[in-house]
Amino acid sequence: MSLGDFRAIYLPYCIEQNIDGTWVVLNRQYKPVGFNTNDYIRYEEFPVFVRLRGLGPATLKRISYDGQVKGSRVHLYNDGTNPLNGPNEMKAYLKRIEILAKLSVSD
Repeated sequence: MSLGDFRAIYLPYCIEQNIDGTWVVLNRQYKPVGFNTNDYIRYEEFPVFVRLRGLGPATLKRISYDGQVKGSRVHLYNDGTNPLNGPNEMKAYLKRIEILAKLSVSD
């Protein structure tokens, strides 16, 4: 995958829950959003975790591209639902981003 693709670097691909209940927002490279590297990243070495209020099971299903929640990672899209595939995919992706954007961040 090209690191030159804006979407792959700067747009959320998935969110992953940490053991302590915090979340990290990851790009298509499974790096924190905005990280433009192929290097292995230890998330805990960076201030990338956040507590999101209102992110319960129902909300997780709503932001999942397929409505499923499996394990600690929730994907907002996959290759078949990539927002660059067309206007319907982009609209669906932006709806999931809208849900995330409305969540509160807590300390």
